[in-house]
Amino acid sequence: MTGRRPIRSTSPDGPRGRSRATRTAALSAGALVACASLAAGCGVVPGATGGSGDDGPITVMTWAPQDTGATNKPGMPALAQAYARSVNAQGGLGGRKLNVLTCNDHNDSVDAAKCARRAVKENAVAVVGSYSQHADSFFPVLEGARIPYIGGYGLTNTEFTSPLSYPVNGGQPALLAGLGSALADSCGPVTLVRPDTIAGDQLPPLLDAGLVSGGHERSHDQRAAEDATSYDDQSGQALAREGTGRAKAGCVVPVLGDRTGTFMDSFRRAREDHPGVRTATVLGSVDQTTVNASGGASGPYEGAYVTGWYPSVGDPAWDGLKKLIKEQAFGDNDVDAADAGVQTTWIAYTVFRQVVESLGDGEVSADTVRRALDDGLEVGTGGLTPDLRWTFADKLASVGFPRLVNAEVTLQVVRDGRLVSAREGAVDTTRTLQNADVA
Repeated sequence: MTGRRPIRSTSPDGPRGRSRATRTAALSAGALVACASLAAGCGVVPGATGGSGDDGPITVMTWAPQDTGATNKPGMPALAQAYARSVNAQGGLGGRKLNVLTCNDHNDSVDAAKCARRAVKENAVAVVGSYSQHADSFFPVLEGARIPYIGGYGLTNTEFTSPLSYPVNGGQPALLAGLGSALADSCGPVTLVRPDTIAGDQLPPLLDAGLVSGGHERSHDQRAAEDATSYDDQSGQALAREGTGRAKAGCVVPVLGDRTGTFMDSFRRAREDHPGVRTATVLGSVDQTTVNASGGASGPYEGAYVTGWYPSVGDPAWDGLKKLIKEQAFGDNDVDAADAGVQTTWIAYTVFRQVVESLGDGEVSADTVRRALDDGLEVGTGGLTPDLRWTFADKLASVGFPRLVNAEVTLQVVRDGRLVSAREGAVDTTRTLQNADVA
């Protein structure tokens, strides 16, 4: 393999749906007006600087939930701090020290807003490589101070609509649309088990877009508590819908973040009378460690499809990340090169570095970083994604995702207890998402 981006294949989509282009202008204009209004109302001086064009430090923030009963992503802030140590050991960014602030949002809307307010107070020029499902709490704060949000995890639709957001992947929309496309031909009834949260409410239409594009019926939407310690009832309900005598066995799709493993423990016991039922999920809800812990080749994930955003961790394109971890985060078990959150943070900081470099000796502030991105700066990620460039006139603006500029996903399968590529290259889910009912 090489460090280049794998050859992309076309998406196995069905017929195109009707365009909803009439939403594009209203969404874009409304978002920009809202941003400007917020900036004026909050009384924040635009462009709070972390460099001011001199040799002062450049301050950014990375946040993620830690030590909670639901999904935790401690590797993301840990990787950000390791990145800063590496950059500063080499003289900083353009001779300026990189100051990384970290914050724990505790999977809580109030704390997410507190993290954003701290970013404003400490003059962060960007929030980089972060994870939070509480976009409605933190985005208004960032928009009020005009602080860009670079490389969020892609949990919420707001990350693909806000004029202050610069995502590096297709988030949950691309993962679920790609997974639905992959399952359409091979599954009978499909049940989506997802968190009973606002972020979880956005998932069913995305999976359904992929299923419908392949001529499959929509999934059954099954809500579940995101912090449960057992999912016996939910497992039984999902399996009860499979019935018997169907031409194809059904598929159960748990998308519960860190609680996916807990669900699978319950599901393993409940599925004994349903040996044909398969499972599938998305990267972030399962990785190789999860597969190993569940029994490997004899576990419930065997044969499961898993969609991800990036090349497999064995691709040479990840060598820079692995080198950073070895040199700056060796022994920190939170920082795993195979973790999608760590990978996203690495790519987000790769983007941020190129933005700062594009400014030369000029001022590095929230305003100048944002203007560089909005003026069409194109950044490369060493083959981990397509080259990235953010506009409000992109292909997915018509369905409410004007900031979704990278809709590619990779498809993996658990075979003999190992996550391996199920298909060469990446799949572009743009056409599938154009038909998604996300209104």
